[in-house]
Amino acid sequence: MSPSDLIVTVPVAAPAQDVWLALTDWDTQGAWMLGTSVRTVGPQRQGVGDRFEAFTGLGPVGFLDTMVVSDWVDGVEVTVEHTGKVVRGSGTFRVEPDGADRSAVVWIENLSIPGGAVGRFLWRATRPVSRWAVVHSLKRFARTVEARADSPASGAPDTAPAPDVAPAPIGTGDMQHG
Repeated sequence: MSPSDLIVTVPVAAPAQDVWLALTDWDTQGAWMLGTSVRTVGPQRQGVGDRFEAFTGLGPVGFLDTMVVSDWVDGVEVTVEHTGKVVRGSGTFRVEPDGADRSAVVWIENLSIPGGAVGRFLWRATRPVSRWAVVHSLKRFARTVEARADSPASGAPDTAPAPDVAPAPIGTGDMQHG
């Protein structure tokens, strides 16, 4: 693991297929991803070439992370290339089954930190906060998917937040920040 890698695993009490469908529903990620608004860009195929962007920040202060899906193993793993000005590198979501009704989500970021020595120093200083945000977001995701799996009419997962999990109103959602 390089100093710019971030790897987080969170268990989910739901079948792997339900977890996968919810995890790869790009337009609903902002409901569980802390301080982030997400939207798709262009036609979506649920596969390689899909594009989306995420604004992460507090109000108007933050950054736009543009991404394109570079690898897709249906039901198992998706990798995106971060193509923005601030965030570069790759990110991967992996769903690992753990029996019929349980699974785990693994979130891997392998980032290329801009700014030379100053950028590396800032990453080392902010990495614990970034890790906390990823863990918090994945736990929110897990609660949301688990609530859907527990509902009597579960079918295809609806990834709107569970009643006890309010979306973070941090991003403004218009994605025109930068």
